[in-house]
Amino acid sequence: MRENDMLEKEEIFSKVLRAGRRTYFFDVRATKADDYYITITESKKFTEADGSFHFKKHKIYLYKEDFAAFTEILEEMTSYVLNHKGEEVISERHQKDFKKEYDSEKSEEEEVELPSTSSFTDIEFDDI
Repeated sequence: MRENDMLEKEEIFSKVLRAGRRTYFFDVRATKADDYYITITESKKFTEADGSFHFKKHKIYLYKEDFAAFTEILEEMTSYVLNHKGEEVISERHQKDFKKEYDSEKSEEEEVELPSTSSFTDIEFDDI
């Protein structure tokens, strides 16, 4: 097989998501047996003090036998975040110069003690 055929075969289907300093690449690729799988690559740009830059990349390989479970868990996780925190992004917390400001004066409202997150009840699925 010619080298051009192998390169063409590797780039079956691709999508790119640019998100600030991060870029996500979603690629459909083929195994040697000509079965398909997905790679998800996160590429993050880092700028040095001298103005030069480099990229750090992280890659996930996702095979067909894991698609259903992966999709189900990803949907569950994204729904959880959106249901608990909404769709608004608190972007200033991600800025290099972000400093959390604390009110030095005590609020007139009573402070409420929250239950400890270290204690929980272990429930078996059969108990439900």
